[in-house]
Amino acid sequence: MHDNTYLPDHFLHHIAAIMPAHLSMDEFVASCRRPLRRSIRVNTLKISVSDFVMQMQPLGWQLDAVPWCETGFWLTRADESVPLGNTAEHLSGLFYIQEASSMLPVTALFASDQIKRDGMLLDAAAAPGSKTTQIAALMNNQGMLVANEYSSSRLKVLSANIQRCGVTNVGMTHFDAKVFGQWLPETFDAILLDAPCSGEGTVRKDEDALRNWSIESIDEIAAVQQGLLESAFHALKPGGVLVYSTCTLSQQENQAVCQSLLEKFGDALTVDSLADLFPNAEQACTPEGYLHVWPQIFDSEGFFVARLRKHHSVPNTMFKPGKLGKFPFSPLLAKEAEPMLREIEANFGVVPQGQLFGRNDEIWLFPHLFGQVQGKLRFDRIGIKLAETFKKGYRLTHEWALAYGDKATQGVVELDSANAREFMMGRDVWPEQEAGSGEVIVRYQGHPLGMGKWVGSRVKNALPRELVRDNNLFGA
Repeated sequence: MHDNTYLPDHFLHHIAAIMPAHLSMDEFVASCRRPLRRSIRVNTLKISVSDFVMQMQPLGWQLDAVPWCETGFWLTRADESVPLGNTAEHLSGLFYIQEASSMLPVTALFASDQIKRDGMLLDAAAAPGSKTTQIAALMNNQGMLVANEYSSSRLKVLSANIQRCGVTNVGMTHFDAKVFGQWLPETFDAILLDAPCSGEGTVRKDEDALRNWSIESIDEIAAVQQGLLESAFHALKPGGVLVYSTCTLSQQENQAVCQSLLEKFGDALTVDSLADLFPNAEQACTPEGYLHVWPQIFDSEGFFVARLRKHHSVPNTMFKPGKLGKFPFSPLLAKEAEPMLREIEANFGVVPQGQLFGRNDEIWLFPHLFGQVQGKLRFDRIGIKLAETFKKGYRLTHEWALAYGDKATQGVVELDSANAREFMMGRDVWPEQEAGSGEVIVRYQGHPLGMGKWVGSRVKNALPRELVRDNNLFGA
């Protein structure tokens, strides 16, 4: 129990006034004081759910399915001596540590058969990356996903999670999400707006989440949310789906925000009911068809999810093209790109998918759909950096290894657990296999840890310094 969870009286009075009649305030308070169950989501860009479950059984991992996410599980570990984030499976991107409720918005987004998984999608408030990587996995790295984050301090962790999970189809941007309706009207096939909110549903993991709670602050946040939702609606193509979600409970930030959009644009949009999204979803479904997840219903965080469908265009008084600086990349000519791709295929048995662009001594792999937004939006980062060039050739990058190392059929060094720990601690390793030459993808249990290079009988470590770990790593 979290006996120190701060639940101010004025907050509880506010909640009591909106609590559905079939739910109990006593159960609400009790659930807020209970610790959250640990949950993870399997990253199917790297491993199937069945293979992951089989791989974790010998380690004593109890995995209980999250009913609204085919790749989500509540996790109980027999051995907690190694932090979950330091396990081999996490370091190699096989899973993402994600609260179960936060898996709901992406499930709702892709519940529609009309979603173009190889289309142009937007995650309007993306950091730290749980939903971005969930979307990319459901897209199978096809199409293009614009992942936007307004907070500068959260961009680094977003980028790190995208790379760790082997995501290649993302373009990262750093704007107030209100610009998308202005700069890119009717551009996206589907949009997720997991809006900034008061965080009332997060008290189970942050006992001080409500320390500064007030009705006045909720009203201020709701005004921001309305602006973000309207802009997202303008950026959505007719026929597209927009999911609006928050991790809060107040109707001002949830139902009222959606209602303001419905009133403004009338028959241009409708609400898709989520009552049948998963078994027992109706327990959290509102009369409008939204999911208002109270923490006591599914023993989870509090959450709100709405799925809105755009039927036709609406007048857009927002449109105003953004100011762009000079684009620093140039597409590689065929005579430059083709020999490199042939050599990569010959060395590793896999061909990178995308468009090759160059910048100074760097070669980048951009999503195929990048041309649809080129010249319309300034990106902080696009796709993955494939290689760095020098006079005598090129050097493949760590993120190339994470994105394509699972698929490589040659040019691979497989490590045992002792050598894998040494590698993740930034040290060179002496594998048991026969020495080779040149660059290699370093793997453990068939999944990439990074790049290395044969130097005699040892593999020289090329792990980026910022990823070097201490010695409390995965066990033998």
